[in-house]
Amino acid sequence: MPGIHRVGVVGLGTMGAGIAEVAARHGLEVVSIEFDDARAVQARESIEGSTQRAVTRGKLDEAERDALLARIQFGAQLELLADVDLVIEAIPEDLDRKRELFGKLDAITPAHAILATNTSSLSVTDIAVATSRPAQVAGMHFFNPAPVQGFVEVVRTVVTSDEVVDALATLARSLGKEPVVVGDRAGFIANALLFGYLNHAVSMYEARYASREDIDAAMRLGCGLPMGPLALLDLIGLDTAYEILDTMYKQGRDRLHAPSPILKQMVTAGLKGRKTGRGFYTYAAPHSPEVVVDDEIGSGAAEATPRDVQSIGVIGSGTMATGIAEVLAKAGFDVTLVARSDSSLAKAMASIDKSLEKAVQRGKLEEAVRDEIRARITGSTSLDDLAQVDMVVEAVVEELSVKTALFENLDEICRAGAVLATTTSSLPVVDLAAVTARPQDVVGLHFFNPAPVMKLVEVVSTVSTAADVVATAVDVSLRAGKHPVACGDRAGFIVNALLFPYLNDAIRMLEANYATADDIDLAMKKGCGYPMGPFELLDVVGLDVSLAIQQTLYREFREPGFAPAPRLEHLVTAGYLGRKTGRGFRTYE
Repeated sequence: MPGIHRVGVVGLGTMGAGIAEVAARHGLEVVSIEFDDARAVQARESIEGSTQRAVTRGKLDEAERDALLARIQFGAQLELLADVDLVIEAIPEDLDRKRELFGKLDAITPAHAILATNTSSLSVTDIAVATSRPAQVAGMHFFNPAPVQGFVEVVRTVVTSDEVVDALATLARSLGKEPVVVGDRAGFIANALLFGYLNHAVSMYEARYASREDIDAAMRLGCGLPMGPLALLDLIGLDTAYEILDTMYKQGRDRLHAPSPILKQMVTAGLKGRKTGRGFYTYAAPHSPEVVVDDEIGSGAAEATPRDVQSIGVIGSGTMATGIAEVLAKAGFDVTLVARSDSSLAKAMASIDKSLEKAVQRGKLEEAVRDEIRARITGSTSLDDLAQVDMVVEAVVEELSVKTALFENLDEICRAGAVLATTTSSLPVVDLAAVTARPQDVVGLHFFNPAPVMKLVEVVSTVSTAADVVATAVDVSLRAGKHPVACGDRAGFIVNALLFPYLNDAIRMLEANYATADDIDLAMKKGCGYPMGPFELLDVVGLDVSLAIQQTLYREFREPGFAPAPRLEHLVTAGYLGRKTGRGFRTYE
C-alpha cells in the first residue's frame, strides 16, 4: 500500500481541527473540509491559537509554526480530496450522515485511499458498507484534545485489510500516538469503560445521593482522576454522551449503558454542557471553562452547628490508624491511640515516629513542630482511656463482628455527646449504629490510604445520624486539612461505588478477549488520563479486597452488571491476589 503523505480531514469541530493540527505538525499535507463557514473560521482560529501557545511555550519556533499552518489547506468542497492518501472523518455522531459522506468520499478519492472514521461509538462496519471498498475502511479514534492525548484506537471491521490496519497504526506512531488495534464494538475500549462509569455517576446525582461537587471531588481526590465525572460530561457534551450511551446500549443491551433519564431531559432542555453554558454546572458563557455560582443546593452538612471537638481517640494499630492519628495530631487535636497489645502499640508509635522523622528530613517539618505533634499523641491498650474524648475514630479490621463488638464497648465507655466514627470502606455504618443506644452520634469517616497524603474523606450519614454529627465530621475533616464529601450509608459510598463496577467491566472486557490487559490499561491511561490502568490498580488494591467490595455492591444493589466477573473469582480462588502474592492479572518478581 502506498505511504500516507497527504491527509484529508472532514469536519472541523474540536476533534477535526485537532487532528488536522496533529497531522500538519508532523509534516503531512492536510486538506481540511468544513461546509459551515463559521465553523471553518473557528477551526482556523483554533489551530492558530493552539500553535501560537506552542510557540509561547517554546515547543515550536515561529518558522515551524508558519510552515505548519502552510501545510493546512481549508476548503468547503469534497472534490479537494481527489488526491489524498487518507481521509479522516470527524463530523457529528450521526450514522446516516456518515454513511452518506463515505459514499461520496468513495466516489471522489483515489482507489488506494484509506477512509477512516473518528467515531467513538458508531459501528464502523455500518459505515464501511456504504462504500465499494469496505476493506479500506477503518476507525481511527483520536482522543480530545487530539494535539495532547497520546493514544489512538485503530478499529478494524471483519473485512478491513491487514495492510490498512498496519498503515493506520504506523501513521499513529508517526504522529506521536500509541495505537491499540481493536474490533468493531460500541465504545471500543476507552469509551466502553468510561461511559459506563459516567452514566453511573449521573444516576448517583439523579438520585440525590450526593451533590455534583462531592461526586466530582470524590473521584478526583480519591482516585487521582484529572476531572470528576459530571464536569467531564459537561466538557464532552451531554448530547454527545447521550448518543454514545444510547448506541452502546442498543448494541450490547447492558442496562448499565442505558442513558440515565436525566441526561435526555437536560439535552432536550438545551443544557448540553460547556458548549451551551450550562450542564451539570453553570458556566460564565458558552464554551467557557469558568464555573459560576448557580442555585444548585450542595451538601447541607454546614447548616448545622458542629460539636466542639478537641480530643479524639483512634482505635487500631495498622497503616490507616497510625496515619489518621498522625493527621489529627498535626491538626492540633489531642489524640489517644488505642491498640490491642503492648507490642502492636509499640509498632504503631514507631510507625508514627518514622513518618514524622521523614517529614523533618525532607524539610516539611521543623524538629520543634515534630516534637509538639508527637507530644499530642498518647498511646494506650485500654478502651477505658477513651471515656472523656470528644470523638472516637475506629480503624480496626474490616469484619462486622469485630466492629459491632467494639461499638458496643464504646457505647458503654464514651461520654454522652461523644461522636463515634468508623473508617469502614464497605460495611454498613447503620449496622454499627444499631448496636449502640446513641445511633444519632454514629457516623462514617472514610479516610483514604495513605491518610497523611490523600485529601479525601467520605462523611457517611445513616438514617439516624444527627445533623450536628455530620457537621462535626465535616468540621474535623476540614481542620485536618482534608476535603470532606457527604453521602448516605449505602454500599461503596461514592468512590468505591463508582470505581469497582468500572474495574469489573474491564475484567469482563478481558474475559471476552476483546483486548489484552496491557491494551486496556494503555487505553485508560493515555486515552482518559487515568493515573493507573484498571489491571494495574486491581493488582495494587488486591484481588481479594476487590472481590469483596464487588460482592458487597452486588448484594446491595442486585444489579446483574455488578456481579463479580468470573475471572476475578477464579484468580482469588487460586490465591493470585495481586502484588502482595506476586501474581494477579500480572506476575511480579
